[in-house]
Amino acid sequence: MKLLLTSGGVTNPSIHSALVQLLGKPIADCHALCVPTAQWGHPMCGPTSVRGFVAADPAPDWQYLSGLGWASLGVLELTALPTIGAERWVPWVREADVLLVDGGDATYLCHWMRESGLADLLPSLPDKVWVGVSAGSMVMTPRIGGSFVEWASAPDDRTLGVVDFSIFPHLNAFPTNTPADAERWAADIGIPAYAIDEQTAIKVVDGSVEVISEGQWKKFG
Repeated sequence: MKLLLTSGGVTNPSIHSALVQLLGKPIADCHALCVPTAQWGHPMCGPTSVRGFVAADPAPDWQYLSGLGWASLGVLELTALPTIGAERWVPWVREADVLLVDGGDATYLCHWMRESGLADLLPSLPDKVWVGVSAGSMVMTPRIGGSFVEWASAPDDRTLGVVDFSIFPHLNAFPTNTPADAERWAADIGIPAYAIDEQTAIKVVDGSVEVISEGQWKKFG
């Protein structure tokens, strides 16, 4: 799978260019599935924010993800998939060009990626593009750090480990996401990690990692 791991979405021309390169064709020709599942696991999210995401609301939160001008937008709600059978939903995923995976709680998203079977399907999708925002990016890492766990039922901070580094998102976007906070977080994580702001993305293709940024970022370890 081709990964574009972001903090705030496709927020500038450099990240936009990287996305088009990964897709291999214009965004307007691509069919996207929105994955809002992580939102249900975070206390700051709920029906209004989910609606904004899946409806491609022109508000700033979604214009950089679902509002980019896709040929079509569908919704893939992972919590529903175990009840309908893989024979229905797997073709939806295979036919899409890109999965747009929104933020929320990464441990909740990880749980439902495993429960739904999507996590097991990913290795068979080498040409599919995954665009993550915040938790939608962090879920691909081995750990997110305890300070980012908001889902009360999370057993720990471990996630899928598709990549071998961790991500500290929203650098300088919130009072608790300062460079000093990122330093303390990285020391606890103990593996290679990146702190990225809203103008930064990490592109991963066939194990090759490239930071694309018009903002601030830092690598640890």
